[in-house]
Amino acid sequence: MTQTNTPSPVAAFAGSTLIAAGPLAQVAVQVYAQQAADRPVLVFSDETGRVIDLDLRGTPEDVARHYAVANDVQEAAPKGRGRPKLGVVPREITLLPRHWEWLSSQQGGASQTLRRLVDEARKADGGRTQTKAAQERTYRFVTAVAGDLPDYEEAVRALFASDMTALEQHMAAWPADVRQYALRLLGDRSENDRKD
Repeated sequence: MTQTNTPSPVAAFAGSTLIAAGPLAQVAVQVYAQQAADRPVLVFSDETGRVIDLDLRGTPEDVARHYAVANDVQEAAPKGRGRPKLGVVPREITLLPRHWEWLSSQQGGASQTLRRLVDEARKADGGRTQTKAAQERTYRFVTAVAGDLPDYEEAVRALFASDMTALEQHMAAWPADVRQYALRLLGDRSENDRKD
């Protein structure tokens, strides 16, 4: 299980029933309200498909404030140099001296060259990386929630074979919330993956 303060959307399941979906702060409050029920609740990250541990101590207002503050802190992180209006994010990379020498000899400088190389690699990838990430997050979710459901193993095989027709057939008898969320995870792409 993962402890996170991610601002990305999440979904909460009580058994095979979706009880809440949306921003983490909002879902945390709804999960807090469900803790009196005798059904365990699992919260999944839409981005990774991993289970998220929630800190539900205090009142509903405390829980909302805790996750709202965590999101605000991430969003208000100090902006560094670069072009934040264009979505440029400064991060540190580590290269060997020969790599820095080669980058410095390229027209446009290191940053422009690295961006061009990454764009070329993404085009050559043909979407395989995004497909694999979608399969992995879907697999994490169905393993946690649907492992005992009919045709689970066949559905997983179809998932990794990228056979959507077979996958949907094998999931047909699954509860609607589980089936719909699994297909949503499989179809979602992160914002960075959508941009060319």
